[in-house]
Amino acid sequence: MSGRRPLWTCEKCGRTFANRNQPHACGRHRLEDHFEGRPSEVRALFDAFLAALEEIGPVTVLPQKTRIAFHVRMSFAQVTPRRDGLDGHLVLARRIEDPRFLEVKTFSPRNHLHRFRITNIEEIDGRLRAWMREAYAVGEQRHLD
Repeated sequence: MSGRRPLWTCEKCGRTFANRNQPHACGRHRLEDHFEGRPSEVRALFDAFLAALEEIGPVTVLPQKTRIAFHVRMSFAQVTPRRDGLDGHLVLARRIEDPRFLEVKTFSPRNHLHRFRITNIEEIDGRLRAWMREAYAVGEQRHLD
């Protein structure tokens, strides 16, 4: 990964990208706004999901208008807090057919979006954590090596 070019930083919002002049919405949003009016259990679920990602390595949390993205060199996961849980997705370099994924969208041979819903902390188990590790590697762009 040391041969990768430095990240480009948007002068307006400060967000970093693997590609120069990457199209994006320069919005600044607060993480807390995503949990306003939601049960404390949803925030606890988010905190557990984030802690599982941070066990893998450093991650940037990007609160956006409608979602919370997780970023290394590129965004590799996101969640949207709901009343009773988190809707989200992981970007993996391979397609996985598993009942825990509500939908899988293939964008290219090494870019597959896996949509999920979690409603309790027990669902952040070994299997989900393994997929999170794979998605983190995509965020590091290791799938391009």
